[in-house]
Amino acid sequence: MKAPPLSWLRGFVTLHVTGPQVESLLNAVTEAGIIIWNVKPAGDGASLRLLLDDFFALRPLLRKTGCRMHVTARTGLPFRIARLWRRKLFTAGMLVFGAGLLLLCSMIWSVKVEGNERIASEDILEAARQEGVYPFQWIWRLDEPDKLSRELTSKVPGLSWVGLQRTGTSITIQVVEADRPENKPLHTQRHLISRSDAVVTSIYAEQGRPVVGPNSRVKKGQILISGALGDEENIEYVVAKGEVRGLVWHEYNIEVPLQRKNSSYTGERKDRLYLVLGHYAVQLWGYGKSDYTESRTLTEQDMLTWRSLRLPLGMMTEKEMEVSETAVKLTAEEAKAEGLLRAKSDIYARYGADSVIKSQKILHEKRENGKVYMKVLFEVEERIAEELPLVNNRGE
Repeated sequence: MKAPPLSWLRGFVTLHVTGPQVESLLNAVTEAGIIIWNVKPAGDGASLRLLLDDFFALRPLLRKTGCRMHVTARTGLPFRIARLWRRKLFTAGMLVFGAGLLLLCSMIWSVKVEGNERIASEDILEAARQEGVYPFQWIWRLDEPDKLSRELTSKVPGLSWVGLQRTGTSITIQVVEADRPENKPLHTQRHLISRSDAVVTSIYAEQGRPVVGPNSRVKKGQILISGALGDEENIEYVVAKGEVRGLVWHEYNIEVPLQRKNSSYTGERKDRLYLVLGHYAVQLWGYGKSDYTESRTLTEQDMLTWRSLRLPLGMMTEKEMEVSETAVKLTAEEAKAEGLLRAKSDIYARYGADSVIKSQKILHEKRENGKVYMKVLFEVEERIAEELPLVNNRGE
């Protein structure tokens, strides 16, 4: 016979019955309408289960058949409640802890601001406080995020958009500041000079007097566009403006290994949660060691704050992520191409994205100790002008 519905909630006992008329006892139990299940032979008797409500109805049948019983297991909610009732202090402590944890999870513990540069975080937090967003506020008392966003945008001057995101007991206020007219820097009288040895390919003087022309070879520090206009008797100093481009030669020593290791996350992760009290951390979740061969652990702390004070209480999360490492082998040609690409990227980063690599020449190349070594000369057309302020209104 199968177990009756809700047997765990109603409670049931497992009995070991012995005696000369065990079969007669089982027949009498069935005739009396008592539900039993899991009836199995056990030694010199039988093992069976019955509901707690029917336990005392079994005694008259035992006396009638001359059998005896022994309780081997008590299972179900009534027995759990009875055990907890015998441990009143422990039960009360568990209830208080659960209630306290529920209350703590229903409060805002930290509020932080992201995305602001010109506007002080304190001003945004003060406006949020006026709208009811502050630490130790009940989560259920907060307004809808859309309404809070509109109110904060109208209260804090200089904000064009505000978004609120709640993660657990933390709120992040993400802001976008309104664009302001760019303050143009004040220009002083100056020359434009060459920042390196080069051959001029083009020159455009918006203001000032060009001193050199295309195809001229110039040295580092040589004046390209002068800020001094007129002759020796009638001279006027201006802010030299313009664009000068020239051919510059850059020499790179490149070193690329033929074998390297690439690391990537597999997506498997094990989280551990800690309660932080001062310098101590008590683990609440995520017990046990992982079976990852290689892994990386990221630690995030969410400490409680009160105004500008950082309280020694909060939560800490450790995220252990599995890492897979693979060895990648490169051919000499692949390593060479990668090295050249890396050098070109450096040229664009240093001398401007509008630079043009006219040619490249490998001066020396060798393969040694699992690496490819190269010395490369690049011919680059780039901007070569830089400012030289004029001091005390003196010319060239």
